[in-house]
Order: sequence, then structure tokens, then C-alpha cells
Amino acid sequence: MRRLKHLHRHPKVDAFDDRLARFMGRYGHGLHRVSFGVIFVWLGLLKQFGFKTGSSLLADTIYFGDPAVMVPLLGWWEVAIGLCLLIRRLNRLAILLLLVRLPGTLLALVLKFDVCFAGNVLTPTIQGQYLLKDATLFFAAMVIGAMVREERQPGHFH
Repeated sequence: MRRLKHLHRHPKVDAFDDRLARFMGRYGHGLHRVSFGVIFVWLGLLKQFGFKTGSSLLADTIYFGDPAVMVPLLGWWEVAIGLCLLIRRLNRLAILLLLVRLPGTLLALVLKFDVCFAGNVLTPTIQGQYLLKDATLFFAAMVIGAMVREERQPGHFH
């Protein structure tokens, strides 16, 4: 451990670390937002063209309502979230759309425990893993929402 501390204090390592941190600070949040938006649009559109996605697989067991209605509705909701992430001034609307979706995700984990977990909370099924990932994505999106004002400053990735 002492050797690693010494290595970190090396001027060339510190200079590289500073450049890398500045690069990530300058471009990381914008790239995060754009990649997040693209994924939401992409997966939402897949549902419209009949391709199976994680939520499509869950439709028969998790979601309430006819899967023929719920899957396309969820797909368009995801497209809306993605577009709102891609258009910076709509980022907060994207967070709101995600927030509306989150209770259904969390509720499904409780109401459909037997579908989401294989015996206990430490062993999520594929369906449970998908829903847990959705909850995590919401919290990651909160970081994007927190950065809306900072991204308006000059020098930040747009």
C-alpha cells in the first residue's frame, strides 16, 4: 500500500490523473446523458416493432393490463424519456417521466415477489434483475438532473 501511495504522488502520474479527471468532468455527464437517451429510444422502438426486450418478457407476469397494450405503451414512454434526455432543456421532464415509472417497478418487486426472486431477495430472477436495473437507472438519471444547470456553463459537452 505504501508503494501505491508513493506512485500516486509521482508528478507524471498526478499530471495524467489531473488531465483524465478534467476530461471526464468535461465530457462524462454529457456522454452519460446522450448514451442514456439513445438506449431509451432504442429499446422503446424495439417494442414498437415487436422485438422482445426485458419488459416485453415481463409483460405477462409483472405488468397489470393486457400485454398487447402495455408493451407498446411502455415502449412509447421509453422513447419519450430518451428524447427528453437527448434534448437538454427537457432533461427534467425525462426525470419526471422516469419518476412516474419507478413506483410500478418497485411495486412489481413486492407484489410479484415469487416472479422477481428465487426464494429470497438475494437471488433475483431474470425478471427481478431487470426491475432492479430499472430502479438503478432512475437513480443514475438523478445525476443527469442534478447536472442540468452545470452543463449550461461554457466548456461542458452539449
